[in-house]
Amino acid sequence: MKAILHKADTRGHANHGWLDSYHTFSFAGYYNPERVHFGALRVLNDDTVAGGMGFGAHPHDNMEIISIPTFGDLEHQDSMGNKQVIRQGDVQVMSAGTGIQHSEKNRNHDKEVKFFQIWVFPNKRNVEPRYDQQSFTEGDKHNKLLTVVSPIGTNDGGVQIHQEAWFSLGKLDKDFLTTYTLRSKNNGVYAFVIEGDITVNGHSLTRRDGLAISEAEQLNIKADSNAEVLLMDVPLIK
Repeated sequence: MKAILHKADTRGHANHGWLDSYHTFSFAGYYNPERVHFGALRVLNDDTVAGGMGFGAHPHDNMEIISIPTFGDLEHQDSMGNKQVIRQGDVQVMSAGTGIQHSEKNRNHDKEVKFFQIWVFPNKRNVEPRYDQQSFTEGDKHNKLLTVVSPIGTNDGGVQIHQEAWFSLGKLDKDFLTTYTLRSKNNGVYAFVIEGDITVNGHSLTRRDGLAISEAEQLNIKADSNAEVLLMDVPLIK
């Protein structure tokens, strides 16, 4: 097994006033040649947007874009005609494909919205753009690793993307033990701690730490406190 630990305080950081963003991988003004991507996982941004503010309409193409809110209400509009609000418990995906325009803003003026913005390289280029979102309860994730993102064409649950990638969310009680088996020998897993403290294959992680794991078949996970974890099982493309 190979493992690379990314402590939370080593992430890139940009505070624009209306947007406070932490970058696990190189993004915008943050560039680290050793942290450009982990296989097909290109972007993992931890964003906080001030009340009433947001991202104006802007383009994307040939990228799978996943948003996971943790607090507040994020309003989405796009050139496909979608207008939706995503909240804590929701997972949203856009397959940008041949090209889309979209905007995201904090629907509320009196509180922040917090969400993870994640980009995954697709395994098919220039597909027809698509949109999907699903809601999951706290109970769905309690002491289990719930599949919330899976490849198009599978019946593995969650929203689907054009990539052989699976995302799992778990809300684990202190001292809970579980295992995760990788979906493919060609994949690695990026384990990210949303809240709390966990141990993964002997590596101790705290809030917002990430662990890039390759050349492994299984993860052994222990919750050292009440914790929430996101596992991103992705192809190890170069």
